[in-house]
Formats: sequence, C-alpha cells, structure tokens
Amino acid sequence: MLYQAYQLQSDLASPLRLGAQHLSASLWFEQTERTLVRKVAAACDVLSRLRLTHSRPPYNIQSAAVEGRDVPVVEETVLTLPFGTLLRFRKTDTDLPPQPKVLLVAPLSGHFATLLRETARTLLQDHEVFITDWHNARDVSLLHGGFSLDDYISYMIAFTEAVGEGCHMVAVCQPCVAALAATAIMAEDDNPAQPRSLTLMAGPVDCRVNPTEVNRLAVSKPIEWFEKNLISHVPLPHAGFMRRVYPGFVQLSAFISMNPERHKQSFRHIYDHLEHGRLEEAGAIQDFYEEYLAVNDLPAEFYLETVEKVFQTYDLPRGVLQYKGRTVNTAAIRRTALMTVEGERDDICAVGQTVAAQDLCTSVRPYMKTHHVQTGVGHYGVFSGRRWNQQIYPRVRDMIHSMG
Repeated sequence: MLYQAYQLQSDLASPLRLGAQHLSASLWFEQTERTLVRKVAAACDVLSRLRLTHSRPPYNIQSAAVEGRDVPVVEETVLTLPFGTLLRFRKTDTDLPPQPKVLLVAPLSGHFATLLRETARTLLQDHEVFITDWHNARDVSLLHGGFSLDDYISYMIAFTEAVGEGCHMVAVCQPCVAALAATAIMAEDDNPAQPRSLTLMAGPVDCRVNPTEVNRLAVSKPIEWFEKNLISHVPLPHAGFMRRVYPGFVQLSAFISMNPERHKQSFRHIYDHLEHGRLEEAGAIQDFYEEYLAVNDLPAEFYLETVEKVFQTYDLPRGVLQYKGRTVNTAAIRRTALMTVEGERDDICAVGQTVAAQDLCTSVRPYMKTHHVQTGVGHYGVFSGRRWNQQIYPRVRDMIHSMG
C-alpha cells in the first residue's frame, strides 16, 4: 500500500501546490516592491516546490564550447529499448575534426540521467557524447517483462555496440560494477565494440573497503526485509500498473534523511533570496531542486539484485558475479585502459571502493591504468562543479585521447 498511499497524498496536495504556483507567478508579475506581497510570493514559491516530479527534466544542452567557440548541439535518439534509450548529443558543425566517442553511463538509482547534464556538457568540449537515458519503471508496461541486473548489463553491451568500435565508456556511481562486468564480458567474447577505455567514477566496486553509512544500512537487514518493506506495486493510472518497483520517492527520502538540515536550510535560502529580490541566487538553488526532486522508480528485480550482489555479498570483487549463467572474469580485460576516480570526502562511495577495480583487472598493463583521488570534494563533486571541470576532467580527457 506504500505507493498507493503516496499517490493519494500527492493527488490531494496537488491543487494546493498548483494554486500556490499560480499565485506566486501572479505576484511576481506585478513587479511590486511591497514587502508583504514579496513575502507571500516567496512563501508560495517555496510551497509549490515542495513536491516530487516523475518525468525526466530536459537536458537543455543546446551548444558546446569547442576550441573557444560555441557549437550548436542537437539531441538524437540512437537506440530505444523498453527500459532505456541511448541518446546522442550531436554537434551540427560539420567542419569539426573527428573526436573520440564517449558513452556516459548514468546511474539507475532514483534520479534521471539528467543528473549528469553538467558531466555531459563538459565532455562535449572534446568528445562525441552518448548517454544512457534510463526510463521510469512506472511508465513501462508489464508486457515488457522484468529488468534484472543481467538485463542492465545486456543494455550496456547493446548501447556500446550501438555507439560502435572505438567507444570510451565513462560510468558514474552505481553503474560502475555493471560497466566493469559488461566490459569483461565483451572482452572475453572478443567483441569488436569492447571499450578502448573505461573510466569508473565514485562507484561501489568493493563495498567492503571503508564502508559508509549507505553500506552499513545495506547490510543491516536481510534482503527479504528490503523486498517486504521497500518494494511496491505501481498504482493506476500509470502505464506500468502492477509492476513491482522500488519507488524513487523512497530512495529520495533516504538521501534527504542523511542530511535533513541542509535541505531545510536550502529552502529557507530560496525564501530569503526571493523576499529580498535576489532572483539569480534563488534560481541557482531552484534549478538544483528541480533536478533533485525528479524521481525515477527502479524495477524491483534490478534494485534487489543490486543491493544483494553489490552491497551485501560483494559478488564482483569476490569473483563470483554471474551474468546469464557465466562467471564474470575481469581478468579477461586486456585491451581496455582503466581509470578510476574518487572523491576525498565522498560519504556515499568512500575512498578505496572504486580503485579496487585496479586489482581486479589483472591483465591490464600498468601503463594503461590510472587512478585519481580528488581532494576537497564529496560524491557529487567528482562529476560536477568547479573541481570536476578544472581538475578531474582534464585527466579523464587526456587518458581517453591517449587511447585514440
């Protein structure tokens, strides 16, 4: 009944939030300087934003800075599967020299792939960029069947093949395990599309190393507890009616509970900025929460297998991870360069968990391995923000370009 209760609450509160949104817009349109009106408008704006959305926000990547000039970018669909779409951000300037092809693998962990908007925009400076755009499971009909960790790895292989030979894979956070597994499977099969390089950024390759609060939570209960208490059926009127999912709003609640005061202060800052007419400062926080409060439901099979195999039994680092009845052999990776990136202050995926991939890839020659720990950043700072742009990205770019 969890999802049904959430849906009922959301439906009942929707008229109030819509009313607050319209009232706020009307009051700001008046351009009034009266303090009381501004306070009411600011309060209505904050109230209207205390909601979750379930549709992917737009990427809004319309241009890329290439060699000191802005080049127009168009978003194209390369391959569409029931649970995910491979998108390409194509530069329309035909005079540009060929650039390395990068497949940016986004997490399927409660948010949409647009969380990597800045990552993609930065990569576009020097690369042809593709991204895994995961669908909201509540919008996928039961006619398409389930979606397990095996299916996730299969999608990554299919997307890599669609990008074509010479692809460089960059995986951020949760998909690092699957990215490493997919690369190993492709290497063992001598797949011509196997990545030339694999960059793993802040991913839980081996959660036995420096366990975080997230890791401790995952092992605090048996997998049966997660299935009984966190899995729900999608209610009407959604296309995925009766599909078993791990609701995105549950995942978001877990994230917020890790630091509730910070989020309270953020909304307080929105109110203060609006009250005093600092619209640009308010807009920066509003844009973040438009993205942060857009939630994506996960297929139950995929979520439960990820919790069990990645966070509880550590199948990949123990050498027992199975893919369609095959044991994933990371030693099969020989021709793919490996780079791992971690954040010094990452409280979701601690230092040591991602670099563990280096020891698993025993057949990759030392000169094809790179590791970087970025000082002064937490989890999100690994793939967004000033240090990503100025310190991490140049290292990733140089590694990719060195592999051709």
